[in-house]
Amino acid sequence: MRLLRLYGRVMRQLGPDLRLGAVLALANVALAVAAFAEPVLFGRIIDRVTHLPARAEGTSYGDIMLLVAAWVGFGLFTIAAGVLIALHADRLSHRRRLGVMASYFEHVLDLPLAFHSAHHSGRVLKAMLEGSSGMASLWLGFFRDHCAALVSLTVLLPMTLFLNWQLGAILLVLVAVFTALTTFVLRRTESLQGEVERYHSGLAEHASDALGNVAVIQSFTRARAEKEAMHGIIRNLLAAQTPVLSWWALASVATRASATLTMTAIFVTGLALHFRGQASVGEVVSFMSLATLLVGRLDQVVSFVNGLFMQAPKMQEFFDILDTVPAVHDRPNARAVTRIAGEVAFEDVTFSYDGKRRALDGISFSVRPGETVALVGTTGSGKSTTLSLLHRAFDPETGTIRIDGEDIRDLSVASLRHNIGVVFQEPMLFARSIRENLQVGRPDATDAEMLDALERAQAMDFLARQPDGLDAVIGERGRSLSGGERQRLSIARALLKNPPVLILDEATSALDAATERKLQGALEAVMEGRTTFVIAHRLATIRNADRILVFDKGRIIEAGRFDDLVAQGGRFAELARAQFMAAGTPADSCALAA
Repeated sequence: MRLLRLYGRVMRQLGPDLRLGAVLALANVALAVAAFAEPVLFGRIIDRVTHLPARAEGTSYGDIMLLVAAWVGFGLFTIAAGVLIALHADRLSHRRRLGVMASYFEHVLDLPLAFHSAHHSGRVLKAMLEGSSGMASLWLGFFRDHCAALVSLTVLLPMTLFLNWQLGAILLVLVAVFTALTTFVLRRTESLQGEVERYHSGLAEHASDALGNVAVIQSFTRARAEKEAMHGIIRNLLAAQTPVLSWWALASVATRASATLTMTAIFVTGLALHFRGQASVGEVVSFMSLATLLVGRLDQVVSFVNGLFMQAPKMQEFFDILDTVPAVHDRPNARAVTRIAGEVAFEDVTFSYDGKRRALDGISFSVRPGETVALVGTTGSGKSTTLSLLHRAFDPETGTIRIDGEDIRDLSVASLRHNIGVVFQEPMLFARSIRENLQVGRPDATDAEMLDALERAQAMDFLARQPDGLDAVIGERGRSLSGGERQRLSIARALLKNPPVLILDEATSALDAATERKLQGALEAVMEGRTTFVIAHRLATIRNADRILVFDKGRIIEAGRFDDLVAQGGRFAELARAQFMAAGTPADSCALAA
């Protein structure tokens, strides 16, 4: 029943092509009827011919020719219908495969960061590719062969009892044996196939991890260990897959053996019935042809059930991800905003990633438009989580976040994020051209605007070294650039977006001291007139912030300007003193002591 429910859902994925699918299904019914009628008519022709007197004058062949014409007509119809069905089934399956792949991709991009943190990208990509391909295979097989086979076995086969109940009963026994055998094999292998798919997912994860970290593997001479680990996964996969393949090979052999025995039984029984006057030669010929037809249909059904069984775990993984509900979504009456002023307020906000430990506990603060606020604290204190809530990577469990006095959940997610620019600690660049990376936040930007953003981000030097300029492809995750170059390109991307609210999450962490000083001046000019949030571990970079919020264990424990917080001698002063003394800057140490 689980497989049938899954198969029904696959068929519902036909979506806009559902009507064409229904037409193809009806055409398959007609094709099955025509294929069934051919051997019956041929048997009738044989009976008529064998009862005609040899070379009798005046014999009318009209009724025989009528039967022959019908037989030929059904044959031609079978050929033509088969070609048209196959042609449209091919087009439908390929079109819908790309359609469900696009829907899946769009859905995954809307899922929260918590989902992507918990699911490996290799597994998510594998589910998309293999799930959509599995569905395409089932659609193609169903409309090409399996639909007609199922109609023949479930509807037309019982009608053979009206032709000759003894010979028809033999065919029914064949189908009953096949059904029992297939059910038995399914029950023995269902859990095994699920384990096989888990190994396939592990293989995809391991390969994706290794290929994404080739530099680390080569640097730490891990190539041999990674290869051995891959071979280990493959060995486990084959060990799990072999019993499944063996059971289905046994089912295939048993089906063919029972088909051969059925053909023999029909022939022997048919001869016995003929000699007793209970079956004509034509009926025996018809049933031999029907048996051949039904054996072929049984092979198709075996292929169908086997294909469904093998693809089921892949498609189930596809649907499990597709059924994941985005935690962040637009409310029914969410309002789109054009450009906000930049007033931000957190009102008693709490949040937890796992529902057990609070990452934020009662966060409250307000920021005026154009103000620069720095967030400092140890790793895991809640800084990045706070700003993730601001651009709705997550939604708070309790409390409210407001922009310009409105709850951000009353604004559309797209328009909210359009007004917020984020420079992440990890640059997160695409394996595309510099131009395409810059246009992520502003597709209509001109070359002049892009060059201006690059210049303000101190990135013109590495652009000048690119033979293709803005059209230079920077490789996966920007690997052809240095760490500092990647970060400067990320900053230029945010500057080009020109948002009223800017978030800098350790934006200068990958830069050398000289470049950081130059970029700091550029960033301060850019921050002028914008509401800016800065997460920084190097406290020297936030000396000019309008306000500093000190986080500890999900709470704000101190707030104020740099010098005022140092004078208080609290947690911020401890962080600053430890950092400046570790850096060996006597002047700063003296200033702090004062």
